[in-house]
Amino acid sequence: MVTLPSLKGLQAFEAAARAGSFAAAAEELSVSAAAVSQLIRAVEEQMGRKLFHRVNRRVVLTEAGVEMLPRLTMAFQEIGSVARQLGGDAFRPRLVVSVPPSMAMGWLSQRLAGFVASHGAVDISLRGDDDPVPFDRELIDIRLSYGPHYREHPTEDIVQDAVYPVCVPGLAGTIKPEGLANLPLIHTGWGPTGASFPSWHNWFEAAGIEPGRAAQRGLSANSSRAALDLAISGLGVALAQGIYCAEALEDGRLVRPLAQALELRQPYCLTIPERSARRDVVGAFRQWLIDECRRAVGSPALR
Repeated sequence: MVTLPSLKGLQAFEAAARAGSFAAAAEELSVSAAAVSQLIRAVEEQMGRKLFHRVNRRVVLTEAGVEMLPRLTMAFQEIGSVARQLGGDAFRPRLVVSVPPSMAMGWLSQRLAGFVASHGAVDISLRGDDDPVPFDRELIDIRLSYGPHYREHPTEDIVQDAVYPVCVPGLAGTIKPEGLANLPLIHTGWGPTGASFPSWHNWFEAAGIEPGRAAQRGLSANSSRAALDLAISGLGVALAQGIYCAEALEDGRLVRPLAQALELRQPYCLTIPERSARRDVVGAFRQWLIDECRRAVGSPALR
């Protein structure tokens, strides 16, 4: 007769795998780290498989552990849902959404009320994360990223964005392409670990203009949202992503002094791990987010 691992042992494994350490799992489960270690060792012995590599004070999943974690996470989520319903609490679906930091800071947070209004109460955890993100450890249900980082999970390209020269109306005047280099320029760089962002040098090259060293001067920001805010403040002309600047162009806070645009090198992609794909709230949020992104990028102000 096969001896099944204890529920407490499986719970200890799942918590340690998500948290990355026995100490963090012990704090979550209100037991000692030694107890967590003992419970997991018992599970490993009963299954005859090693689940963790111990690396200093952290633990790293083996292939066997990686295989087990998503299924256990789903099982414990279902147990929690049943417990809440049987306890008489109104069931509120929980959704963990991960997006790039620039999108979390204003763009998506300002729109979430629309999703809640149309789909009902949802406990949403909105995370602004750089790639890569730990899907299973953080129980992420849906991830929007620039570029296809996560082909090991179901991933779809949802929208192709571009950048546009934008500034406040008072700065625009009657700018000609060759005169743009004489205005204060706002530069965006996503940092040494991020993807390359179109530069003003790229823009002038596409426009067939040689700006000289003038294209290197001006303010700079390490996020698309921060660069847009600088432009809205009247500090210069920015190359702004359409998804972020469409609303400000529509309401007149910004204008496009010149029509030349540059398409970003990669699309925005949506990744949903299989453990989350069957949940109704995930499917509803997926479609809503796709619609919001496409509505912004397809704004008449960007045509």
